[in-house]
Amino acid sequence: MDTSAVLDIGLQALILAGKLAAPILITALVVGFAVSLLQSITQVQEVTLSFVPKAIAVAIALLIAGHWMIGEVVSFTTQMFGRIPTLLGG
Repeated sequence: MDTSAVLDIGLQALILAGKLAAPILITALVVGFAVSLLQSITQVQEVTLSFVPKAIAVAIALLIAGHWMIGEVVSFTTQMFGRIPTLLGG
């Protein structure tokens, strides 16, 4: 296995991690911004008001995007198992 193969696998893994994290992070960002805006308008500074809506929104995002996320991981794993013979030089 040469350096370029290792770098290629690492790059693919990082891209996959970014794709998988994006729906959850964007959901938490949007909901957190909306709650912060609401808190600053009403001047109510309660910690649970920012945590609970984010937790619910992230759970809903996982329910919606979870099937796609698992499919991406399975596809990547299958692709990596398929590359084992070429990586070992066989």
